[in-house]
Amino acid sequence: MSRENNAVLIVDDISSNIQVLANALQTDYRIKVATNGQRALEICRSESPPDLILLDIMMPEMDGYEVCRELKSDTETSSIPIIFVTALSEATDEEKGLNLGAADYITKPFHLPIVKARVRNHLNLKLKTDLLEEMSHVDGLTHIANRRHFDEMMKKEARRVTRISQPLSLIMLDIDYFKNFNDNYGHGLGDECLIQVAKAMRGIIQRPSDLLARYGGEEFAVILPETPLEGALKVAQALRETIENLAFPHAYSKVADHVTISLGVASNERDQKISVENLLKQADQALYKAKKAGRNQVAH
Repeated sequence: MSRENNAVLIVDDISSNIQVLANALQTDYRIKVATNGQRALEICRSESPPDLILLDIMMPEMDGYEVCRELKSDTETSSIPIIFVTALSEATDEEKGLNLGAADYITKPFHLPIVKARVRNHLNLKLKTDLLEEMSHVDGLTHIANRRHFDEMMKKEARRVTRISQPLSLIMLDIDYFKNFNDNYGHGLGDECLIQVAKAMRGIIQRPSDLLARYGGEEFAVILPETPLEGALKVAQALRETIENLAFPHAYSKVADHVTISLGVASNERDQKISVENLLKQADQALYKAKKAGRNQVAH
């Protein structure tokens, strides 16, 4: 990510202070501003949050400490680095700010080159942290999302679609008779099978909001936000046909002479409070139903 793509939020109730910092940083970063704590929280919780915050402490109604506390206690905003820029110069003030989770503490009057250097260093550190976090969300074999990322996104999407009264659909699927495949072809070819199946399905799951994940072993899952049951069934059928057309040989399957998948679909319609646990259970039961009915099919 280039530096110009990074957004820095400046929070201060005195516009002249904002102007000084904005003038110093605007050639390198996109600048967002807030003149009070509540507005700062709104910006951070929006669809395009800042990459770093320069935060004054002494503000009316909600001070910088409270803003920091709110942001660090929310999983959606806790990773945004905060640098306090304040006239409070006592060691106890700095200690309090750092204990609340701030990345740095700069006292006024500040030296602009030092502010720029610290902003640059903390954004570079955040970029590396984000890359590590992204790597921890990817399945090492198939290079799609892993179970950890799936679990996080299910909770996040359930909260989001409930808030906007939209449905959430889930597809659980696994490769038919995969144990027979591994037992007869070996785990090396088994791994190749998983890679090819994931790659083929990735071609179907293309909306940015959707998530294809390896749930465990030969089992996969697809999160479809703002998608009703009818739409999810179409996606599931497209996935089934794609794997069928892949024609990956499987002479030891009891369904076909190639690799096939069984899929279970569950959907939580709009205006219903979403229980992640119930949705997972429903999709799992639907998958069992598809297997019991003969496999290589979709059930709900």
